[in-house]
Formats: sequence, structure tokens, C-alpha cells
Amino acid sequence: MIRCFRISSFLLTLTLTSGAACAQVVEAPKSPCNAERWAETIAKFAAADKTKPSPQEGILFVGSSSIRMWNLPKYFPDLPVINRGFGGSEICDSTHYFDTLVAKHDPSIVVLYAGDNDIAGGKSAELVLSDFRMFEKLMKEELPRAKLVYISIKPSIARWKLAEEMEDANRKIAADCEAGDEQLEFVDVWQPMLGEDGKPRKELFLKDGLHLNHEGYQLWTGLVSKHLQTRD
Repeated sequence: MIRCFRISSFLLTLTLTSGAACAQVVEAPKSPCNAERWAETIAKFAAADKTKPSPQEGILFVGSSSIRMWNLPKYFPDLPVINRGFGGSEICDSTHYFDTLVAKHDPSIVVLYAGDNDIAGGKSAELVLSDFRMFEKLMKEELPRAKLVYISIKPSIARWKLAEEMEDANRKIAADCEAGDEQLEFVDVWQPMLGEDGKPRKELFLKDGLHLNHEGYQLWTGLVSKHLQTRD
């Protein structure tokens, strides 16, 4: 009989045979991360923070270019939004700079979109899940009262050949959120962005087939908005 329990970023496997028990701790898969390449970008964020204080009970959006290009004040005019997206980034980059990007703002809600570039860069769905859990771990340790809203990896025309791995990553992260506590919420943008033919809807994208246009962001705004209510 084999039973597995997840503890932080490790897996504990307990094997029982003939009345004897042995425990083996297996470290979760480690993901390569080259976060230092973003040092200049992060320094600019830090400089901007000195001139503009964070709003109280702020809602912080962090992640890759889909966040960076999102005109948050336009789409969420009545909410105290903060944009800390940096194009080309992966989940581990936001984790590496968590204190500067996220924790220092003491947000009530953190909206994360990342994982798209991770898969495009060759990472497996399992590694993306592992990276998400590391970000989740920091949220629980440093911002235990804040809610983490994860936007699923989107389907795109430019990266449609990676759809299977992306869907697998989405399923794994969704299951992790559902198995967790109320701090975690998962937003599925995958299905709403598919047409009747089961492929990405062209009208949601810029000419590059990767980034969202106005109609795409309108869709995202509607899907994400319902998750931006703070707890009483």
C-alpha cells in the first residue's frame, strides 16, 4: 500500500510492506530560472514605488506581457489596481522578486498570469505546477490574508501547437487551487477563448496571434472581475 502526502514543495512517500514502514522524501521537480535578466526592470519598478505610494487594499496584477499590456485603470476604473507585469517573464521570475513586486505593496488581492512563456520555453506542465506552488507558498507565508487569483494559461494562435501541454498545466493548477483553501482562486480563460471549431478565436488577438486586443481584454475583464471582491 502506497500513500503520498504533499508537504510544502516536497513529496513524502510512505511505503508499507510486511508490517514494516519506510519513508522517502523526494524533492519536487526544480525549474530552471534566469531571473537576474530582469534586474533592470525590477529596479525601475522599485524607483516608481518611491514616487507613488501603493493604494490601501490594492489589487496587484503581476506576470508576463498579458498583464503588462493590460490597461488596468481603463478596464477596472473603480478599483485600486497596481500593474507589475513584465513581458517575457515566467512564474519563477515573479517568485524570485516577490518581495519587491508583490509583498511590499501589501495587496488584498494578487492576480497572477504566467505560465504561457514557461511552456513556450520548454518547461513541462509538472514544472509549471511546481513553480506555481512556490509562488503560492510565498503568498501563504508573507501575505496570509491576501487572496491569490490565478488566470489560466490562455490558448493562442501563435502557440497552438503547445495546447496539450498548456491544458495539462491548467488542469494541474486548477486542481491545486481547488484542493487548497479559500486563499486560492482559479480563473479559466481557456474555454471562453475558444471558438466553435475548438481553436483560439482570432477576433481576440492582435496581429501577432499571441497578445490580446481590446476585445480580448474585455473578455478577460469580465471573467476576472467576479474574483476581485475582498473578504469581509
